[in-house]
Amino acid sequence: MLSAAKRLKTAGVLGLNQRNTDFIMRLNARRLYPRVDDKVLTKKLAIDAGMAVPEMYGSISNQGEVRNLDAIVEARESFVIKPARGSGGNGIMVIAGRSKRHRASYRTISGVIMSGAELRYHVSNVVSGQYSLSGNPDTAIIEYCVEFDPLFAEVSYLGVPDIRVIVYRGYPVMAMVRLPTRVSSGKANLHQGAVGAGIDLSSGETMRGVLGNSIIDDHPDTGALISGLRIPEWDFILESAAKGLEVTGLGYLGVDIVIDRQHGPLILEMNARPGLNIQIANDCGIATRVERIEEIFDEHADPVARARTSRREFAAERQSQLPLDN
Repeated sequence: MLSAAKRLKTAGVLGLNQRNTDFIMRLNARRLYPRVDDKVLTKKLAIDAGMAVPEMYGSISNQGEVRNLDAIVEARESFVIKPARGSGGNGIMVIAGRSKRHRASYRTISGVIMSGAELRYHVSNVVSGQYSLSGNPDTAIIEYCVEFDPLFAEVSYLGVPDIRVIVYRGYPVMAMVRLPTRVSSGKANLHQGAVGAGIDLSSGETMRGVLGNSIIDDHPDTGALISGLRIPEWDFILESAAKGLEVTGLGYLGVDIVIDRQHGPLILEMNARPGLNIQIANDCGIATRVERIEEIFDEHADPVARARTSRREFAAERQSQLPLDN
């Protein structure tokens, strides 16, 4: 076991303890956490910074407002309900359309039909804090339902893939695309069974995939090859992620971006405690890249310059470095 730990450290793999002490505690002031933990505030800050986000149709902050849900979504065929202070994808409800027989009933992305009363009950649970990080009362956000880019049609089951970019002191250091599966119920959440595929920062091209702690080449539901996809508007995506430093003030964060077929890249949310499976998907340790950033760090560089630097510095390693394949 000690030998394996030594090999991981040599490969530059970032562990939870090091992430928490050397990165999160050092670079992310607690007073700034609401900027990413509250999705309503995150959306406002992003809009103020000129960043594109999914349109918010409305919000519900107390039980008395739950009855307003029908009016908020009256003109909408599809929409998403999510907790403002939720995590891990919990409490997110994706409505893909209306029931053909009864417009007051809704069809979820997995095909389940819900009545208006059932949907209001879900919103009531969100508001009560059932899905919030702290368990305290929360706000339910009702927003635009993203339609994923056709690029991902063969490597996604039901849901919308998203791109996670890890940003260190304003420099993108690693990225992956999270691909929904049947097991994840169409959600792009690795802990719920989605596939993560590393992305070459230099080219924006997908690499191998990871499902749990297993390395895979094909999507488990569609059988399509995961690697070799070129992410569109890659420069813009990295520049948007790099801007996360100015928007949040956080020195270590994850920026989640979706690519909508009509609106292009949209900032979905930001995270002050991004997970570490991204290293497996990229076959590379984050610590190694952070060391390089510290060597070349330029406090005067703007997001465009920082993104350009990351593309130059972090082309994908083509030989396996991480002792994780077995």
